[in-house]
Amino acid sequence: MLRRLLPVLLAGLFASHAQAGLFDDEEARMRINQMRTELSARLDKLEAGARAQLELANQIEQLKAEIARLRGENEVLSNDLANANKRQKDFYVDLDNRLRKVEPQAAADTPQPAPAAAVDPAAESRDYEAALTLLRGGKFKDAAAGFIGFTKNYPNSSFQPNAHFWAASALYQVKDNAGAAEHYAKVANQWPDDTRAPDALLGLASTQQARGDAAAATRTLEKLVAKYPASSAATIAKQRLKK
Repeated sequence: MLRRLLPVLLAGLFASHAQAGLFDDEEARMRINQMRTELSARLDKLEAGARAQLELANQIEQLKAEIARLRGENEVLSNDLANANKRQKDFYVDLDNRLRKVEPQAAADTPQPAPAAAVDPAAESRDYEAALTLLRGGKFKDAAAGFIGFTKNYPNSSFQPNAHFWAASALYQVKDNAGAAEHYAKVANQWPDDTRAPDALLGLASTQQARGDAAAATRTLEKLVAKYPASSAATIAKQRLKK
């Protein structure tokens, strides 16, 4: 639009100067050419500025989406910590109640063979919470090792989906995309009804994109949108697919 106004502006300037008799024809033409050059340069700067503002606006929208995703992960992480703490406290309360019931009969009981070793819920919660603390502290390599160790030491834990998900997230942060993809895929495939499953697919797509497999990333994002259309992860997936 600005370029369309350039001839009009120049014509007005030429008419004004011609009527005032300030320039002869040759000088007027030189002045008009000079003005045309100056105005064209200014228009180029304005258009470049407009393009830069548009690009900046697009980058801001992308950052907003990423911040929203990170905030969601932080909320989930905080909730996991709270659940782990509660589970540990509940265990100690339950243990205390059991001991109170057993103590009066302890002297009369006949020694029995020791029962088979069982998982200590307190140790389970402690190890999981320790890995979460490392993750929140930005110690991603140590956090990944902690979560992977947890998945091996407590194979029947209800924290298994979470542990694999956070292991994948930590590995992704240290650019171990192959390892992250393995754990993200395990969550999505083994626990498809878990609340982590949509985010696991989104994370899997990120690792595929980082490894240069855009086609696989696209398929994963499409699967995410189709399987979990109401999830926040699907919203982000749709934005990525548009690009």
